[in-house]
Amino acid sequence: MIAPRSVILRRSPLAGDAVGAGMAGRSSVAGRDSGFGIRKGKSIARARAPARVGRLLVLAWLVAGCGVAHAEQPPALSPATTAAAANLVDIRTLVPDIAEDIKYAGHDNFVGAPVDGYLAPKCLLLQPVAEALARVEQELRAQHYRLKIWDCYRPARAVAHFVRWAHDLADQRTKAQHYPALDKSQLLGDYIAPVSGHSRGATIDLTLERCAADGKRCEALDMGTDFDFFDVRAHTDAPGIGAAQRANRLRLRDAMAREGFRNYPLEWWHYTLAPEPTPHTLYDVPVQ
Repeated sequence: MIAPRSVILRRSPLAGDAVGAGMAGRSSVAGRDSGFGIRKGKSIARARAPARVGRLLVLAWLVAGCGVAHAEQPPALSPATTAAAANLVDIRTLVPDIAEDIKYAGHDNFVGAPVDGYLAPKCLLLQPVAEALARVEQELRAQHYRLKIWDCYRPARAVAHFVRWAHDLADQRTKAQHYPALDKSQLLGDYIAPVSGHSRGATIDLTLERCAADGKRCEALDMGTDFDFFDVRAHTDAPGIGAAQRANRLRLRDAMAREGFRNYPLEWWHYTLAPEPTPHTLYDVPVQ
């Protein structure tokens, strides 16, 4: 793959890598097989992609923060209609007991309702991404930690649902939990974008749990904010959080980085495998 030249841009925090720039080069190191039946390897170079999405093909220049980016190779919406056709796999086929709380499949999210495209509470990822995440989980378990997943691949139609919700200023049901310091009119553009890197199948939202020695009793670590908290305190290196909270965020970041995941600095929970397997392809397959 020939990576596009780097460009300077700003992005919506919720969109994460909605619009991106490539960085040339990639490197991997093969190693031993993991306990989950997958081969250990680390990808250490970056490749970002610009974004185009909706349920139809939509051109997106930029989504927030007064930035402008030029897309050398705009991504296309995949014609795939099933997870199998998109090479999306359920992480539980590799780690059957991984902890999950898929927020957008239920009511406990900033929309306050199940989100379009989430027909089941599952974590789907492109195969190489799922394998890398399984390696992270294996390494953490040896230290009596575990991952807990909130979101993985996100259909394009789900992102369109977020935008519709953001335009509905009368719906304030989740303000206290998700955006207490902001007027809802500020969310669209600054926090909610019409495109999302999650729709490329290589991004995960998650947290970290500490477990008892038997691995059966696990408690979530204090990260300083909840998931999808629209505030500067959610920035990975945010000032004002406690020392223990910062240490917990860094523990998660270090564990993910060892298997090639990069953190999105405005969201401590947001990670993308680098380089992405399909950086120029977006998917709208339902999660089911």
